[in-house]
Formats: sequence, C-alpha cells, structure tokens
Amino acid sequence: MIEPFAASRRRFLGATGAAFAALTASGCVLRGPAGTDLARSYGPLQIDPGGLLDLPARFSYRILSRLGDRMDDGTTVPDKADGMGCFQLRDGRIALVRNHELRASEDSGGFTGAGYDTTAAGRSFPGGTTTLVLNPATLAVERQFRSLAGTIRNCAGGVTPWGSWLSCEEDVTRAGTRGATRDHGWVFEVPAAASGLVEPRPLTALGRFNHEAATVDPTSGIVYLTEDREDSLLYRFLPSRPGQLGAGGRLQALALRDSSVRDSRNWEASNMTPNAWMEVRWIDLEGVESPDDDLRKRGHAAGALRFARGEGISMGQGEFYFTCTSGGAKRLGQIFRLRPGARGDRLQLFFESSDPAQLHYGDNLTVSPDGQLIVCEDQGGDVVDNHLRVIGREGLSYPLGRLRLQTELAGACFSADGRTLFVNVFSPAHTLAISGPWQHAS
Repeated sequence: MIEPFAASRRRFLGATGAAFAALTASGCVLRGPAGTDLARSYGPLQIDPGGLLDLPARFSYRILSRLGDRMDDGTTVPDKADGMGCFQLRDGRIALVRNHELRASEDSGGFTGAGYDTTAAGRSFPGGTTTLVLNPATLAVERQFRSLAGTIRNCAGGVTPWGSWLSCEEDVTRAGTRGATRDHGWVFEVPAAASGLVEPRPLTALGRFNHEAATVDPTSGIVYLTEDREDSLLYRFLPSRPGQLGAGGRLQALALRDSSVRDSRNWEASNMTPNAWMEVRWIDLEGVESPDDDLRKRGHAAGALRFARGEGISMGQGEFYFTCTSGGAKRLGQIFRLRPGARGDRLQLFFESSDPAQLHYGDNLTVSPDGQLIVCEDQGGDVVDNHLRVIGREGLSYPLGRLRLQTELAGACFSADGRTLFVNVFSPAHTLAISGPWQHAS
C-alpha cells in the first residue's frame, strides 16, 4: 500500500523543497553560448560500449524493462514508453507507473481485456500504463503488469501527493470516429499501489484537450496542466475537494495582468523577457468537456496567454517549472517558472534556448537531488542525439546523457532517496535506472 496522504505529502514537500532550496542556494553561473565552459558539471560524456546512452564517468545505467518482456499478467511490455512517476510504497518497495503513447492502431503488447474504450470490433485501445514494482535494495523488477487500458496516446502526466499517477491522453478522438465508442482527451488516475488493472474513470472536470503533463501543488491541492499544441494554454484545476479529483471543481487558464501581452512564444516579437516576473490572472473556462476541441481557442478569445507546445511540468517548494518545446525566438525551447502567491501568482521566462547545444526541444523534466533541472529532449524525426540536459539556476545548460538510438528520452523521475534517476527510452521501449554521484557536480 502507499503511504497515507499526510505522510506522503510531507515526503513530497521535503524532497522537492530540499532540491529547490539547493537550486536557489547554488548561485552557479553556467557560461558559454553553446553550453561549454560550465561552472557546474558532472564531467564530459563517455562513449557507452553498449551503444545506448552515453553518461559522465562514475555514472552507469541498467535496463530494468524493455519492449517485449513478458509481464506477470501474461502480456508483454508495450512500446512507446513516455511519462513516468516514481513512488515509494508503504512496504519500502518502489513503484514506477509508466505511460505508453500508443495510437489507436498500434500494438498493445497482447492485451485482450476490457479497458476504458473498446472498438466496435471488440479490441481495446492500446494506450494506458504499466506498473513496475522494484526491490529497493537491488532495483530488481519483482512484478510488472498493465495498470490502465483502453486509452489513446498516454503521453505524460504527473504524480500526486496522495500516491497516484495522473495519466494524460494526448488525443482528442471523438466517439464514432476511428472506431472509438467513447470520447478521448482525458486525464485518468492510477494509484501507485494498484496490483492490476484499475477502473478507468476519466476526470472530465479537468478538461478535454490535447493533454500533456500535470503537477499538483501539495499545499493547495491545485492541479496544473500543460497542453501539447503550438497555441496551447496553461491550465489549473481547483478541486472542490483537494485530493478527490473526481468530485469536480473549476478549470481555469492563465492570462497576464498586462492584457497587452497574450503570446509567450517570442516567435514574432519578444513579449517575454528572460528572468522578468509578470503578474498573472486566471480565467474561468466553461464547457470544459469541449466536444469540438476548442477549449484553447475560447481561452485565447478571453485573453489567455499562448504557449508553444506545453510539455513537462515539475513542482518544487512554492513554485513549478514547465517546458514549451518549440518556444523562443529560435523555436528551440523555453522553460517557464510559475510561483503561486497569496497576493497573486507570478510567471517568469526562466530559460530560452538560443542554440541546439543548450537545449533542443525540451520535453519531460524533473529536479535532481542537487537542485538542478534535468530535461529530456525530443527533437523527433531522424535525429539520433537527443540528450538529457541539466539546467542550473543561472545561465545555460550542459549534457548529462546522450541517447544513441533514433528516438527520444522521456519520463525522468528520481527515487525517494535521490540515488537513482529512472528514465524511459521511447521506442523500442526501455526503462533505465541511472546511478551516479548526484550530489557532486563540480
């Protein structure tokens, strides 16, 4: 079983708070227009003889799970491993809940049971999650199984302080199209302690749109949500009952108090200045089940701020960061920081890439034990060298890992003790555990 809510919440606050306190205190300046001559680094990357992931010296990885492995429920590990959450269970074991961004026509790994949506032909849609239960001492996989089924393109999501994974559909297929019998475009909740398939209940009050990722403020219970569109919004959900997302609530979109600024992308004009703080207001949204997939357009019309492909999002103590994959004057990526406050929220353009060697299409992100941001790149296409990038409090970035396969890295998340970074290779799906001297960047 998972920890009770109060204990889980304290752990969540303690881990993220310590990390972001370190980020604030580091004062590091990372110099070099292309990410070189850096003040804090784990060292140069070493060529991986296995041809999978180059890492600095003293770092190593092991493969926990891969495409086609036989799981305990008789199915096999599906492909396209994307967002992932890490949880410490009450008995000390580690649970990884892993998304699979599978389109309607793709293979489910042999799953034939019922899920959220089944086609008229009787085939369950292949998306959803799988769960891995690990021995905390050895990281050996003790069990792995399908935990959510019948969904489409489960891209990213987020962990909750009460011990569940919010799995987000990046797909807005309507019932009656492409074989679907139910609408898609929802968030689903998967308890980390589940021992098999969960009942798939869409959290419709969180909106129907091209969901990407989510994070929960453990103090207020507010859920923040990103959207993977070139003209996306940043949403927040105010639950009627914190910790019970199925009980309903209000969905809002972020806007700036300076109503003349309605575009954060910096494509045509530099509306957002790096490091400057801007006051935020929130716009109530109606018709959030959005059968016409027009929620963001209605938000724009009401004054909401446009973002360029909102992707990964990670909560710290009193603030959170989120990536915008194609934002910035060079369209290489941006990272924003939002700081909620009793007197009003504030938004900052924390980082904007001006060179592919700094960051090229940042996607999922997390926080390292020494307080730096770790960002997964997703350049797409035929690009081989997607990286894990580290971005410090001040300045630019440096590489933590270089993927040698022609795919993306995703789902980066740390164990509760901060000793292990878990990350997915998208396709062919691999889940890796990376060990190293996380506290000793120099």
